[in-house]
Amino acid sequence: MEDGRKIFEDMLEEHIRINTEGGILPPETAICRRLLARTTELVEAYDELWAKVGHNRFSLCVFIDGLLGVAAVWNPAKMAEARRMRDRLREVNEKIAGVAFELAELLHERSTLHDHSGFVSETHYHILGPFDEAARGNYRFESYVQKELKALRGQFDFKYWPTLSDFVRVLGVDAGKAVTHAHDSLTAAGTASSRPSRADFFRAWFELIEENCEDHHLPRDFRLTDASYASLANCALDLGPEELVASDYVKRLRQRNREADRSDPN
Repeated sequence: MEDGRKIFEDMLEEHIRINTEGGILPPETAICRRLLARTTELVEAYDELWAKVGHNRFSLCVFIDGLLGVAAVWNPAKMAEARRMRDRLREVNEKIAGVAFELAELLHERSTLHDHSGFVSETHYHILGPFDEAARGNYRFESYVQKELKALRGQFDFKYWPTLSDFVRVLGVDAGKAVTHAHDSLTAAGTASSRPSRADFFRAWFELIEENCEDHHLPRDFRLTDASYASLANCALDLGPEELVASDYVKRLRQRNREADRSDPN
């Protein structure tokens, strides 16, 4: 029977070779080296993993790729930064909404002054006016779009178009009602809790495993023991002696996740 540990290590070495020759994915290469350096901690996990994938090299490769990717992209440090960027996106939308509404009022007031004050300023008044300036130097716009827009503007007079202030106000409404959400399921899982922690990594990892089971890249009933999950995470994340997670930590986390899934109306 083939040795699960050797097969796993051979695949890690192959990852290192491909990444190094291609000059790609240095974070994943570093994780491969961590796993190889701490292989004595993973002997039981390797044997169990090889058995749970049914001695299937493709499934084992899928698992390894997933572990490396999650540890590189959805690790605790990256998830803390993701939360910061999520919060910043919300702040930016709030600011855009406020600034846009203020600008819309100013544009409306300027139009009123142009119409009734006896004075005008040489500023844009038609919604298409800024397009030419904004796209100046854009070859594709100038070659394919500009002429058509100019003809369209000449075909319909001002009353058929939204005003500049209306246009900007729509931007404000759009930003004000924006709902921030992750664009992929792993980031959503990794940032589900209010505070960053090692649980972020596990949630994203479990989500990826579940997706691969559903896609039949892993056995439908694939599950490792809590101890194996803990060992693989400890080594992939390079956790030191005082940071190590144990099987009971993984067990509690998985239980909380199941309870959260049951309470989710969706």
